[in-house]
Amino acid sequence: MNELLAVLAAALGGFAGGLVGVGGGILFVPAMTVFLGMSQVRSESTSLLMIVIVAAFGAYRQYGYGNVRVRDAVIIGVLSPLGVVIGVLVANAAPERALKLSFAVLVLFIAFQLARRALHDTTAEK
Repeated sequence: MNELLAVLAAALGGFAGGLVGVGGGILFVPAMTVFLGMSQVRSESTSLLMIVIVAAFGAYRQYGYGNVRVRDAVIIGVLSPLGVVIGVLVANAAPERALKLSFAVLVLFIAFQLARRALHDTTAEK
C-alpha cells in the first residue's frame, strides 16, 4: 500500500510541479509525512533530493519556452545554500511538532498570499 501511495504522490507532485511550479515542499513533504509515515525531517530531507530531479527537468522544459530567467536563477541558486545550511541545522535541532506546525503555517500563509493576489490582480493575462 505504501508503494502505491508513493507512486501517486510522485505523479501528483510531478504534475503540480509542471503545472504551477510546486511539488517538492507543497506535495511531497506532506504526502511522505501523512501517507507514508515518515518523520518531518526525513520527509523534508528526501524531498530536497527529489526536488533536484523535478526542478531540473521542469527548468529544462520551461527554458525551451523562454520562461527561465537564468540570471535570477543563478543569483538565487548560488545564495540559497547559505540558508539551507542554517535550515538543516535548525531542522535537526527543533522538535518535530514545531517543524510540522511551522510548515503548516508557511503553507497557509503562501496560500493566502496567492489567493489574495489572484483575486486582486487586474493585469492577469487571459
